[in-house]
Amino acid sequence: MTCGSDEPPGGGYRSDRGAGRPKRSAGSRDGRHPERVGGAPACNHPRVPHLIESVPNFSEGTRLDVVDALAAAIAGTPGAHLFDRTSDASHDRSVLTLAGDADAVQAALEAAIAVAIDRIDMNVQHGEHPRIGAVDVVPFVPLGSTTMARAVALARGFGARIAERFDLPVYLYAEAATRPDRVRLADVRRGEYEGLREAILTDPERAPDFGPRHLHPTAGAVAVGARPFLVAWNVNLASTDLDLAKSIAAHVRESSGGLPRVQARGFRLDQPDCAQVSMNLLDLAVTPMWRVYEAVRDEAAAAGVAVLESELIGLAPLRAFTDTADHAGVPADLPVEERVRAAGAWMRLRDADPSMALELRLAAVGAAGTGADAAAGTGLAAAAAAPTQEDGP
Repeated sequence: MTCGSDEPPGGGYRSDRGAGRPKRSAGSRDGRHPERVGGAPACNHPRVPHLIESVPNFSEGTRLDVVDALAAAIAGTPGAHLFDRTSDASHDRSVLTLAGDADAVQAALEAAIAVAIDRIDMNVQHGEHPRIGAVDVVPFVPLGSTTMARAVALARGFGARIAERFDLPVYLYAEAATRPDRVRLADVRRGEYEGLREAILTDPERAPDFGPRHLHPTAGAVAVGARPFLVAWNVNLASTDLDLAKSIAAHVRESSGGLPRVQARGFRLDQPDCAQVSMNLLDLAVTPMWRVYEAVRDEAAAAGVAVLESELIGLAPLRAFTDTADHAGVPADLPVEERVRAAGAWMRLRDADPSMALELRLAAVGAAGTGADAAAGTGLAAAAAAPTQEDGP
């Protein structure tokens, strides 16, 4: 593969994701408009060993001072790069995106978990999104040459460590699951925090993989897993009709006979006041982003409802945008940044910006840094532009 390729780093419900607003980058302070900087990947970059992305989800979306503290814990860890942060008041949930060498990512995650346990009390937390703890879910995502087997080993080792340090029950899910009934995150979250509080004590099938047979008194439990890269994406409708959002979600998701490798749920938001179709796109090579957008848009239109906007939670591979640009008829000879913006406009993507593309965001880290930090950033971009093990033959 040549450098600058728009091949995605992977494809694998972000039920381990947040759905909603506002989108914020590590430097943003107004809670709505991220500061993103685009850039093109350069060639001949140094390799980063065991490159890992993680997208931890925290059960806090209203107290931005707490989210600031979580972000600071990650950004202050040497070798870990915080690329995106998204908070949603309706879901009372924040999603942070970081990447780097496996050791640095684990150190950053452990620092953020310490903040979450200190600042978030599940006894008073409420939100629309399913959750089992203050740190609801921590996925390990292999990038570049890192194998899924390595990500699984990292997830299991990390789960054991935080269970011991924080006296926290840990459930392994997705590729890291040790039993088939815990592969799906929705199964791990069954009953949510309130239901798990009793079930963990009385039901042997709900015993955690690591840690105590009781919830942490304020932090609950956490799911730790390994999975391929996925795109978490929401489409907000110009309507408050929750039944319509649920109907559209059922129409597009694979489990209901819809689009392959798509997971979807319908929600009702307070900010903004609308219904939302919240989705995870598990494999863009099978079902591209533009096809999902058209399916949601057309189903809504059939009910006389327009799309208000769409929003990306975290980042997406460059391919998500270039495939959409091709479908929308955007000239192929335009600079890649213009094609990303045009693709975002076609999908009514809020705050559309080139650095929403993973490869361009990683390249910007290298361009902005100096010395070892710049080398790490450019190495991240080179690795992210290459397929993961799961994309190989």
